[in-house]
Amino acid sequence: MRDDMLIDPSEGPAFAVLRPGGTSDVVLICEHASKTMPKALGDMGLDEAVLESHIAWDIGAQSVAELLSERLDATLVSQRFSRLAYDCNRPPESPGAYPERSEIFDVPGNIGLSASDKVRRADALYHPFHQAIDALIDERLAQGRSVVLVTVHSFTPVYFGKLRDGHLGILHDEDRRLADAMLDAAASARLELVRRNYPYGPEDGVTHTLKRHGLTRQIANVMLEIRNDLVSDETGQRQWAGSVADLLETSLERLKTEGGRLHA
Repeated sequence: MRDDMLIDPSEGPAFAVLRPGGTSDVVLICEHASKTMPKALGDMGLDEAVLESHIAWDIGAQSVAELLSERLDATLVSQRFSRLAYDCNRPPESPGAYPERSEIFDVPGNIGLSASDKVRRADALYHPFHQAIDALIDERLAQGRSVVLVTVHSFTPVYFGKLRDGHLGILHDEDRRLADAMLDAAASARLELVRRNYPYGPEDGVTHTLKRHGLTRQIANVMLEIRNDLVSDETGQRQWAGSVADLLETSLERLKTEGGRLHA
């Protein structure tokens, strides 16, 4: 492997695409799908338990996203390496893209990175991932198709020692039309503990993917956060994928009825 390469060709590409020919308007994104660390970064100075924890990936999110992809026949773009190597829901200029500390854990492998180190990380992980999403969405829009952006995440039930009792967060930035429709659908379905911009909101810098790909193109978009203990096994993953799919289908039908198209 060349010295300037972060990912060896034997490790595969930075991202994976499932159902590239999906017929759904929905394009699914999973930025924190994997706990895999690029071999060049070793263990980042962390022990195995930490590398298995929520700071390395969104537990259960990829499995839920894959089930949603199957149910909806939706294309899914996933990051194949850990958020600790590069958090693809942050732009390269953000310190959070290369977190020196995540919740209560220091990340030694990210402390004191040089500008060239950060460029190397972004070139290997961030840019290929987001360029793939750009290409996918722009191709569909050029074909005259409607596109809806849905990012899938999970959150830890205990954060800095505080319990989070919510089940599902429906997050948005300036464009709230899909989030509003999903929250209304959740209320009608009597789903409990579904909350707006929970456990984070735009002020926490978590809507980068929505802004880069959704707001810039004026396409409907939403970010989903499911508490990770609810999707840590196959039963929970199937249950929540089904619930989310129901909410999406109901909401998209409502938006189409009200507005005719899902983008400007």
